Amino acid sequence: MLLSAFFAAARRGVLSKPFSIRLRKFSSTQLPPSINYPLSHPIYMIWGANTGVGKTLVSTGLAFSFLSSIGSGASKFVYLKPVQTGFPEDSDSRFVYSKFCELFLRRRLSCTVLASNHTLKASVGGELENGFRDLGRYEERKLQGEPGDVVVGLICKTMYAWREAVSPHLAAEREGGVVEDKVLLGMLRRSLVIGMEGVSGDGLNVGALTVIETAGGVASPGPSGSLQCDLYRPFRLPAILVGDGRLGGISSTISAYESLTLRGYDVVAVVFEDHGLVNEVPLMSYLRNRVPVLVLPTIPPDMADNLMEWFDEAQTVFSSLKEKIISAFIERTERLHVMPKKAQDIFWWPFTQHKLVPEDSITVVDSRCGEHFAVHKVLNQDFIMEQFDACASWWTQGPDQTLQIELARDMGYAAARFGHVMFPENVYEPALKCSELLIEGVGKGWASRTFFSDNGSTAIEIALKMAFRKFLFDHGIVSDLVKIDMAERCVELKVLALRGSYHGDTLGAMEAQAPSSYTGFLQQPWYTGRGLFLDPPTVYMHNGVWNLSLPNRMHPELVKAEDTAFRVRDEIFDKKRDGSSLASSYSLYVTQELLLPSESKGSTHIGALIIEPVIQGAGGMLMVDPLFQRVLVKECQIRKIPVIFDEVFTGFWRLGVESAAELLYCQPDIACFAKLMTGGIVPLAATLASDAVFNAFLGDSKLKALLHGHSYSAHAMGCSAAAKSIKWFKDTKTNFNLVSEGRFLRELWDLDLVQQISSHRTVHRVVAIGTLFALELQAEGSNAGYGSLYARSLILNLREDGIYMRPLGNVIYLMCGPCTSPQICKQLLKKLYRRLEEFSQAKENMNLS
Repeated sequence: MLLSAFFAAARRGVLSKPFSIRLRKFSSTQLPPSINYPLSHPIYMIWGANTGVGKTLVSTGLAFSFLSSIGSGASKFVYLKPVQTGFPEDSDSRFVYSKFCELFLRRRLSCTVLASNHTLKASVGGELENGFRDLGRYEERKLQGEPGDVVVGLICKTMYAWREAVSPHLAAEREGGVVEDKVLLGMLRRSLVIGMEGVSGDGLNVGALTVIETAGGVASPGPSGSLQCDLYRPFRLPAILVGDGRLGGISSTISAYESLTLRGYDVVAVVFEDHGLVNEVPLMSYLRNRVPVLVLPTIPPDMADNLMEWFDEAQTVFSSLKEKIISAFIERTERLHVMPKKAQDIFWWPFTQHKLVPEDSITVVDSRCGEHFAVHKVLNQDFIMEQFDACASWWTQGPDQTLQIELARDMGYAAARFGHVMFPENVYEPALKCSELLIEGVGKGWASRTFFSDNGSTAIEIALKMAFRKFLFDHGIVSDLVKIDMAERCVELKVLALRGSYHGDTLGAMEAQAPSSYTGFLQQPWYTGRGLFLDPPTVYMHNGVWNLSLPNRMHPELVKAEDTAFRVRDEIFDKKRDGSSLASSYSLYVTQELLLPSESKGSTHIGALIIEPVIQGAGGMLMVDPLFQRVLVKECQIRKIPVIFDEVFTGFWRLGVESAAELLYCQPDIACFAKLMTGGIVPLAATLASDAVFNAFLGDSKLKALLHGHSYSAHAMGCSAAAKSIKWFKDTKTNFNLVSEGRFLRELWDLDLVQQISSHRTVHRVVAIGTLFALELQAEGSNAGYGSLYARSLILNLREDGIYMRPLGNVIYLMCGPCTSPQICKQLLKKLYRRLEEFSQAKENMNLS
């Protein structure tokens, strides 16, 4: 017999017509709620493989089993039903409340129970506000045990209820009571915290247990139209899956399980009613003991005793389920506690001086949802805290929550279809689609070939090989690379690059950058710096004005004052500047510098120009004057010096356009991309090249080919993720920040706040463009530079505000994604300004003392 038969009297409605799934995203005017919740006790979500599989029976059985075990420290059981339809005839929270009371009177627990049931908002009766009435329906009962017994609590609560017994999204639409995801999650978060003050456990004992029961199946829509498995994902609470023991239940249970795990949920147990079909056998085989499968007894046809005997028979199963979920909770919290120490013992973090990292400063990331980390924190108690990832996970991240799930789905499909396929002389759809999108997008108008690799540094190595070959052929230095006698090679090739640039950590990439903290003898004893490194002019905002800073070799005293200050940032990129006297000065400076290698003894040539367009990232978030870079590119192209754009950081909307080349109004011969290309979900890099570069490698001998490659070149998962991300970021239907027919991102950083911060007494300079906001703190001596710890206290305070940041010495930055709401960016700047005030006051107090 089906579980739904028991509820037939109460659940009188079914879907009256087919419904459509509406994918909801936070609009540009919405701010997602802060997702913080305690880990002082277990909190579980109860999901169903389908409707009518008995989720509420499982909730009731857990409540009775938990509160029966007062010897284990149990003091409170909380049942939450965020979404209820068919109300008031059907109320799952009232069922748990009333059925528990019946069970108590039947079994007479050795405790006194204060039981209550509360419905908060419903679209029934009285005056409605936004489709709801603040119902305030409340009932309570004291179930008396023996005098002097322990007093425990049962709290049952319905958050939102609708009259019609149909899918929540349909009921909400028909009754004018649509609840946005952020509102529902906000109320859920408050419900998880209220009344839990002081609840704690002792060793293997836990003081409380909270279960949140969903509505319908795993992928049933919530009241806004979002699938519930997506709606509740920001919490990522561990799951109990109530499977289906009926005919067809194996398939629906496996599908539900996969839907949850695809989204990163931890399913700790599967439980379902026995219908005599032995569904547990194939389920256990499929799950391979990863998740325990528990089987409830069959509900008898005769329910004259109102299920009392069934609950008695099922108590061993509920007791086992209770023990498993408590054990999983204890294992999880213990693991979270020991992770920092284990990390210190076995990790070797990049760019980190381990002696300067105390254990209590290590961030334990439990999960990621869109732009936010869920981190484990310990103050008075354990809790999960949401932090905005202002490092964009080291400049790679762009997905919101919706895209994250889309990427996981596409990558899973690619892995299942292709696994990994070697790339040379092969073609498969993900690699082809990704390459087409790159050439039609960031390479539009100049690129014709895509060379895949696995990270930005190797993409640079490939670009250098391409550029040098192109230079040698264009200048007739070698006519036949196969026949040349290696002993006769006397050509030395160098790069032209900018000081402050950074192109990666592999040996060749480091040779292409000027001496810095990254290239010192302790870091790279082989480093010689095979380049001509120019000091670039930079632009920045200070006191609300954009200023141009020129290196001494450019004789800044001779430049007109009107050429060194700008009212708005757009003036810096105005192509009309090409006719200025400053442009002529830049051209003269570059020409003079390029004469130096040709005047030196021997055959030394500048074989390539390599630049990070507009923004030098790891060098300190420096904004190079785009006019200077444009002049530099022009002068090199006149001299047939191949031009490489290192867009590993700047590409794919990082600076507000798909390619930073658009800001320079010029095109390279070769360009490197990575990071945001895949949405930051998996490593992949690409070096794009023009036909002329590609043709320099054509010949009758394999030895003329580009002999470079990686085992995972163009791997299907990475190419699938890149194809999805590239299309997602440039589609106005998925990226609401696109303006000007999808050519630019809107201004994400509030201009008034940017100016206010640039005028702060602690701030030396500010750069705000695209998804990047950066500032340099006023500092001198050891407090300045990459090795500085000057910003440490400021960074730690911002982490407490829910903003995860990591500095570049005394330079700090906020980084968002191409789809981030400007309202979120505004909140980040407000928190930053408040902490700057505190930082400044603390420094002043320190100086006074």
